[in-house]
Amino acid sequence: LALIMLAALLMISRDAGISGDEEVHYLHSEMVYNYFSTMGHDQSSIDTPKTHLQYYGQSYDNLTTFLIHWFGIKDIYAFRHLMSSLAGWLTIVVTALFAAYFSGYGASLFVLLLFAVSPTFLGHAQNNLKDIPFALAYMASIYYSLKLVYTEGKPTYKTILLLILSIALAIGIRAGGLLSVFYLGFFMFLKVMMDWLTHKSLDLKSVKKYLFLFTVIFISGYLLSLITWPYALQNPLLNPWKSYQVMTDYPVTVRQIFEGRFDWSDFHPWYYLPKYMAITIPLIVFPGMAALIFLAKKKFSSNHKVQLLLVAFTVLFPLVYVILKGSNLYGSWRHFLFVYPGIVLLSALGFHALWEKFQQRILRIGFIVLLLVLSFHPVRFMAANHPYYYLYYNQLVGGLKGAYGNYETDYYYHSMRKGAEWLQQYLKKEPHNSPVIVGGNFPIQWYFRNNTDVNFVYIPYQNRSESDWDYAIIANSYIPACQLKNKTWPPVNTIHTITADGIPICAVIKRVTKDDLEGLKALEKGDNIKSALLLQKAVQADPQNEWICYKFAQSLARQNRNGEAVQQFNKSLEINPEFEPSLIMLGAQALIGYDKVKAAGYFRKAMIANRKYMDAYVQLAAIYGETNVELARKILKDGLKINPRYKPALQALANSYRRTAPEVARKYDELMNTLK
Repeated sequence: LALIMLAALLMISRDAGISGDEEVHYLHSEMVYNYFSTMGHDQSSIDTPKTHLQYYGQSYDNLTTFLIHWFGIKDIYAFRHLMSSLAGWLTIVVTALFAAYFSGYGASLFVLLLFAVSPTFLGHAQNNLKDIPFALAYMASIYYSLKLVYTEGKPTYKTILLLILSIALAIGIRAGGLLSVFYLGFFMFLKVMMDWLTHKSLDLKSVKKYLFLFTVIFISGYLLSLITWPYALQNPLLNPWKSYQVMTDYPVTVRQIFEGRFDWSDFHPWYYLPKYMAITIPLIVFPGMAALIFLAKKKFSSNHKVQLLLVAFTVLFPLVYVILKGSNLYGSWRHFLFVYPGIVLLSALGFHALWEKFQQRILRIGFIVLLLVLSFHPVRFMAANHPYYYLYYNQLVGGLKGAYGNYETDYYYHSMRKGAEWLQQYLKKEPHNSPVIVGGNFPIQWYFRNNTDVNFVYIPYQNRSESDWDYAIIANSYIPACQLKNKTWPPVNTIHTITADGIPICAVIKRVTKDDLEGLKALEKGDNIKSALLLQKAVQADPQNEWICYKFAQSLARQNRNGEAVQQFNKSLEINPEFEPSLIMLGAQALIGYDKVKAAGYFRKAMIANRKYMDAYVQLAAIYGETNVELARKILKDGLKINPRYKPALQALANSYRRTAPEVARKYDELMNTLK
């Protein structure tokens, strides 16, 4: 069965698209390869201020790229996806062996079953060379740590070697893999303490043995983890710790949909992670875990019960830690896929215990029927929506259809491949100028590598009119929830839509006019009349583009045609009710009409739509500055908590103290002078 799963995973990976972080990690792995191939002269992998990837060991990515170079592999991403699937399969195998360790190979079959109906894991196994290999390393390190500590007699060299390799892989992928070393030490300490309590004396021989093994395994695993990590090699003691500190409070924040709100990742509620897990893990997993809780007492020995509690600890500890720390989380729970094998293990052991408890034929038939019923929902989804398994949502939110507009869909850009392949076929039949400029909200030039008449340009969807392109491929990512719900995405000039369960996850768009581009150029040059004429035509041709409406309104406002400008600002809000620039401009228009109450309402709406839109704080504070200076200061300070380096807010705050407390104003002035 495991070999069948391997064949299936490798076949599935052939249809996988390039995942969201894959290109940037592949390019970094090329820098790492260059570092070693030039004997350290190429230092590009050590200084990466834009990507921060110097802090990622990404050893599995690097190993894959080394193999690509050594064997002269041409289809880079196809091979990467095979390697990702291999890591996914090895994760399944290790978890199955772990189950056999506790309860025999019958329990392993339940592990295989649960993984086979786990769309999120299988979806990421197609093309995620970070999180899936880390899940392998994490699970293997726990398995071999428990075998080392709790198996009677002398540990085998095989167990020690595999534990060293597991720890090396975990730390080598990301610095958080140091957790595997902590677990090993914790397991050893707990075993010594329990033996002490049992035998009423401390076994110094065991203590010395564990200290020796821990030292050998830790040093060996740690040093091995550094061999493909240039940044860590610069200072093997300090830099991995720096990396751990950076990665636990990752500096990049993004806006994503959660509970119907398009918000910044560092403002998601504390339950973001457990809720995403609850609504995307197939429901079949939860009864197995419940069964284990009720049956473990009679089913397992005291020794195994302790180890099961430790497995549960390795699942819960990382989750509780990041929740208490308030870490910046995004992209569903993919960064925590490493705990999923432990969840599957516990569930599989529960189901196996239940199977053994049900000795009567009728009970076992009912048990099988229950498993089939619970498996149907995820299996149907995968069969109907290949290869977009990772988009799965369970019945708690009504599946993908129920999640649409309330939670993220293709946040990892898997659908871009199908969009690119469709466009290639379309261009073969459709007359077009050469070269064709294809835009996208994700790099897709790899798919067009054999098309010499296609040029790629990256375009943020909302600002798409700012760039020159003929066709665009836009995944359902970074699209505001309100636009999904009011169905202004995909836009009317979409010529093809990729769907999953009837939900649009990618749109291929044909540009119907370039009047918007020319109008924006005229606006930038200050030719407001020409700009207005061009943008008016563009609005008529592309009526679901809030950016054109906004810029058209700007050109009208510059001509003092304020009534018409307000109409266009409002039209942009019909397309995107949370479009902050239009909310700000409507507030400004209200101030022109001396309606401060109305203006304040627009500025507050802008703050609600995007709590990091700092201009809204400054504008709102300015309204209250004359009548309620304390409220104005509070608004500015609230904004500065989010962005302490925003000079207009600091300037406004300093000015509010200029007359009444000049010494406070000077402090803010001095602070501004320190900012670049």
